[in-house]
Amino acid sequence: ITGIFATMPYIALQLVGMEVVIGALGFPHGGIVGHLPLIIAFVILAAFTYTSGLRAPALIAVVKDILIFVTIFAAIVIIPAKLGGYAAIFAAVPPEKLTLTPPSGDTLGSYSAYATLALGSALALFLYPHSMTGILSASSGKVIRRNAAALSAYSFVLGLIALLGYMAIAAGVEQNPAYEAGFAQYGATFAVPALFLDSFSSWFVGVAFAAIAIGALVPAAIMSIACANLFTRNLYKEYMRPNCSDADEARMAKIVSLVVKIGAIVFVLAIPKAYAIQLQL
Repeated sequence: ITGIFATMPYIALQLVGMEVVIGALGFPHGGIVGHLPLIIAFVILAAFTYTSGLRAPALIAVVKDILIFVTIFAAIVIIPAKLGGYAAIFAAVPPEKLTLTPPSGDTLGSYSAYATLALGSALALFLYPHSMTGILSASSGKVIRRNAAALSAYSFVLGLIALLGYMAIAAGVEQNPAYEAGFAQYGATFAVPALFLDSFSSWFVGVAFAAIAIGALVPAAIMSIACANLFTRNLYKEYMRPNCSDADEARMAKIVSLVVKIGAIVFVLAIPKAYAIQLQL
């Protein structure tokens, strides 16, 4: 139960990412129509997992990886070239955004907060249900070892993705009137889509947005499936219906997967979106 509820903010985080990208395509802001991107993201995710199961996100993950790597490496080359290089980018960023606030008195202040957050996140990562799902669904131990070795490449790309925030500050997209409505609706999460809209040609913006959307869709699908399997095997079959058939298990897993996604969308709508990233960490 803890694993299921802990994963909901994580799924909500993926939905927020998909919502912002869909919203950046030009949907009206405000009112019920303003929630249309989130509704579209939810419908895509729900239909994707309900009809395709685990095999579909596993296969699409290959496309996701290619799109993300192409987008990020294009961004770290093209955008700095337009902004005058990395020296100009870091010079444009306020100093307080480049370093942690120095502690005062006898405390370690933000240093200890950052260190414990990093350690706690690292230790908690493999406690999430979807981590075990990925391991148990692997075709062999060799695949697990190979993918574990490749994780360092993903960590490297995460560092490059963090640079996009600095590029957005240097590009001044938040002050650009063309993106004012987007920032008003989505806050700082609109920075990267605005940066791509400002820096890339329209066809490559489509590629970049597809990378973000698929990059959120695949993990969200696996997370919801993992929660569904966790409930079905450990609660439903163990305590509620011990004699249920495999078909009953599969049917219940689909229903629970949908319920988990509904819980995630309620989380997005009812709770400040900043909590999605904070609770996931």
